[in-house]
Amino acid sequence: MWKTTLLLSLLAALLSSCATGGPATKPDTDVKVVTQTKIVDTGCDWTKPIFVSKTDVLSDEIARDILAHNLAGAKNCGWKPTAK
Repeated sequence: MWKTTLLLSLLAALLSSCATGGPATKPDTDVKVVTQTKIVDTGCDWTKPIFVSKTDVLSDEIARDILAHNLAGAKNCGWKPTAK
């Protein structure tokens, strides 16, 4: 009885051993990953030019800041001067 059990155990071990579906193949090392980055600038969506009326009283520093803001928007966002 123990010979039959031993034989079945060896047979089960041989049948469940590692098997391949064919000859061993070399892994594909030519795989290249390409990553593309798309930059979306939403700064122009929420910023607007600063308009100054004739009644506004500005310091020189504030006037320079407003001018710098409007020039940057014209350059980066395509703001056009308004015709009056």
